[in-house]
Amino acid sequence: MSTAASLVVLFLVAVVPLAPTEAVLIGAGVLAASGEVPLYLVVLVAAVGCLVSDLINFTAGRRMGMRALDKVNKNARARAMVVWTADQLATKGETILIAARFLPAGGIVGALLTGALKWPLRRFVPVAAVGSALWSLYPATVGYIGGQLVDEAWLAMLLSFGVATLLSIPVGMAIRARNANRTLSYAEASS
Repeated sequence: MSTAASLVVLFLVAVVPLAPTEAVLIGAGVLAASGEVPLYLVVLVAAVGCLVSDLINFTAGRRMGMRALDKVNKNARARAMVVWTADQLATKGETILIAARFLPAGGIVGALLTGALKWPLRRFVPVAAVGSALWSLYPATVGYIGGQLVDEAWLAMLLSFGVATLLSIPVGMAIRARNANRTLSYAEASS
């Protein structure tokens, strides 16, 4: 696949909510390590794609309000997380929006919520751009490092996925443990 085609695929995957952007971005990082595409271009294309996705989700949240989150609010724990995130956005908005990008579906929930909470676009866009850039840098760099360490592309991908998984599991566990009591109290309050 040509460099241009790889970047177009990366952009399209980044735009589509719930598409496997992280996996594709790790693969693009491995490609960058082989010299087929510059790493900065991989990060830039992914960040722009993620920002476009955020803008689409923000607009959906703005137009539909909290109904936009109906698909996310399937159980008490998910509802509690949405309530907690909304509360955090009200007090620590920018920081939480950037951090949420690193949680599964966090970019989607954050963008929908900020739209539903009627954040001004001029406040949302710079924060979403920073969050998209930082998040895009992480898996691309993991893939790039894997590609630098191992010559075989398939092995570099496997190594990179393993490292990404090993990094995300303890972080996810720490976040869950830290928020367990708060999430349950939000679940009780929102029932």
